[in-house]
Amino acid sequence: MVSKADNDALEAQFESQFQKPGDLVERDEDTGAMSIESLCMNCHKQGVTRLLLLRVPYFRDIILESFECEHCFLKNNSIKSAGQIQERGTVYTLRVENEEDLQRQVIRSDVSSFKLTTKLGNEIEVPKGTGQLTNVEGMVQLIHENLSGEQDLRKEQAPELYESLVPIIDSLEKIMNREDAFPFIISLDDLTGNSWIAPNSTDRGNKYTRREYPRTHEQNEELGISADANAVSQEDTAQLDAGDPEDLDIVDGQVYTIPAECPGCNKEAEVNIKKVNIPYFKEVLLFGTNCGHCGYKSSAIKTGGEVPEKGRRITLQVNNEVDLSRDILKSDSAGLYSPELDLDVQPGTLGGRFTTVEGLLVEIRDQLKGAIFDVDDSTHSGGDSMASSDKDKWQRFFNRLDQAIDGELKFTITLQDPMASSYVQDICSPAIDHQITTEDYTRSAEEEDDLGLTDMKTEGYEQAEAETETTQKE
Repeated sequence: MVSKADNDALEAQFESQFQKPGDLVERDEDTGAMSIESLCMNCHKQGVTRLLLLRVPYFRDIILESFECEHCFLKNNSIKSAGQIQERGTVYTLRVENEEDLQRQVIRSDVSSFKLTTKLGNEIEVPKGTGQLTNVEGMVQLIHENLSGEQDLRKEQAPELYESLVPIIDSLEKIMNREDAFPFIISLDDLTGNSWIAPNSTDRGNKYTRREYPRTHEQNEELGISADANAVSQEDTAQLDAGDPEDLDIVDGQVYTIPAECPGCNKEAEVNIKKVNIPYFKEVLLFGTNCGHCGYKSSAIKTGGEVPEKGRRITLQVNNEVDLSRDILKSDSAGLYSPELDLDVQPGTLGGRFTTVEGLLVEIRDQLKGAIFDVDDSTHSGGDSMASSDKDKWQRFFNRLDQAIDGELKFTITLQDPMASSYVQDICSPAIDHQITTEDYTRSAEEEDDLGLTDMKTEGYEQAEAETETTQKE
């Protein structure tokens, strides 16, 4: 739940829309729910919409909406985000392996798409629709009800579709009955960044992943937040203004500026690009976005060069404050983990970063605290619905992280990068630095697929393209 002040602010927001707020908005003092008279779209008489503001631990504030008409008995409910559209879209992926995973909370906004891949490899996608607050099992039940509800009609009118849905419905029934249905995979993709699948402190590896991505101009238009219908995306602008790569001579250390669209306010912004040559590593490009309208700022780093044959795993033993000041380059394809800190950061979570070991740990700590605890709550209570055992676990985790940042705890940190584009400063060069261990490894099939290398054709593609064009003409 949230504080009375938050509910008062929300109520004032709704009351400001009416001439006589006192007659139309009522609030239950016990639950904090507000009631507003609303037009029923079924019988066109007056019904009641109830609104409740909730704070979800690890996530953010949401509004629960429930409508009921006493005349025709129509009922429905949905959820809305109580905050603004996020700067980036998000994709959550969860490998459901047991009963506990089935009970994980799911918040699905009305612009998000939900996908379920069964144990047998059948993919089921739920298109955009009404926002929901449920759990994984609830989503499975919803899909089952929607598919099985019209099977009798399909059997008569569309026998082929009926037959193709039978194994899918059987798989969903096995999940609901707990009959050899694990594991299966779910994913939730939301352009607004306001959907969510609950994490667990025991998640390791690729069981639970969260990835952010920048929206394209077309996606901003879909959400109705594009400032200029004739504007182009940041990527398109770079392609238009960059010119022929053969004619360019990018000088190390010189800053280049290109126009772009701000992901925060969608107005004109600037992207500054600088090429830096890292000793004993390779050339990298630093990107910095600065918007003069809303003050939005962001930075990223990209490495160039060809795709290496193998990935690279770099492990650093941090013993003192000198090691904390080492430069570290984490590419956007790299994952990071530390067994001593119980830390596991999936690829794509932080994006590309060029900083120090200390700076990277501080950024991880600040982002996690902002997501798990209420940033406006100095007590770090994390919301009334967070279990006390979870609060204790997170508090112990942050205590260890603070000790590591202050140089009071020895630990190891490992960067696993399938693109071999990450780097940790070697302070003993040209002598051997025994605190750094570097290992080249063969990428897994999953990593190859995530990087788009599985379907990439680098030889003979001209012939394949010509054959495709010939087939289309025929």
